[in-house]
Amino acid sequence: MSGHRSSRASKFTDQNEINDLVSRLQVLLSQLNQTNNSRQSVSKILRETCCYIKKLQKEVEDLSEKLTNLMDSVDISDIDRRVLEDFLQQ
Repeated sequence: MSGHRSSRASKFTDQNEINDLVSRLQVLLSQLNQTNNSRQSVSKILRETCCYIKKLQKEVEDLSEKLTNLMDSVDISDIDRRVLEDFLQQ
């Protein structure tokens, strides 16, 4: 029986953690979108989070491409280029 209780307690803790994380995501998204803070469904919050992450990934790709083009247009030594690339990887 104690295994059954610990399993239930674990599920309860997991669900509380999930609810807490979803609440944090909702606050973050509402701050980013400057929308009202009314309660939204979990699926909508997760969908918006995924969209926002995709948007950030696209921005990173665009900036990376711009940086690559800039580095290609500037006359820098191979050593300087490697140092800069190593710095940007951190």
